[in-house]
Amino acid sequence: MKKNGMNSLRLFHVSEEPDIRVFEPRLPTRRDLDPEIGLVWAIDEARLPNFLTPRDCPRVTYHVGEQTTEEDRKTFFTSAGSSHAVIIEGRWFSVMQKTTLYLYEFDPKEFVLQDSVAGYYVAETTQVPIGKTVVTDLFAELVQRQVELRIVDNLWEIADNVKASTLNWSLCRMANAQPHRS
Repeated sequence: MKKNGMNSLRLFHVSEEPDIRVFEPRLPTRRDLDPEIGLVWAIDEARLPNFLTPRDCPRVTYHVGEQTTEEDRKTFFTSAGSSHAVIIEGRWFSVMQKTTLYLYEFDPKEFVLQDSVAGYYVAETTQVPIGKTVVTDLFAELVQRQVELRIVDNLWEIADNVKASTLNWSLCRMANAQPHRS
């Protein structure tokens, strides 16, 4: 992990909880991290769209990276102006319409980069947010951020296709997705 060095770096924690005042480090469950060191997790602003859905909403997200080919860009985006996509299942549409999210912003000085593709940053110390933004219309927020939003009946085919592409991708809460179709 390397220390962040950008003054313009903005880091957020996204939650459905409206009044978090303090973020205490939690022990990670991921196998690639030390299970003895508690962490506060944050996401950078560029990957924030990956989390602008209800917490338990299964989703396939992807964005253009340094290795993305022009062919994949044309295959996976319908709009030339988009470089980020969020795909959800139709059964989550109404849940997403009713969900309010709270974007807690952190001072980035104590955070280190944990995953550059995912935009994850971590801090080992207690964090107090420096700001909070309330998002009541998740669809409008994604559109404002020029994110391509798709609604499908099943996520698995697009997930398989995206994993085989040159895009940077993230599959979130897939245990909650409709079963894979053969």
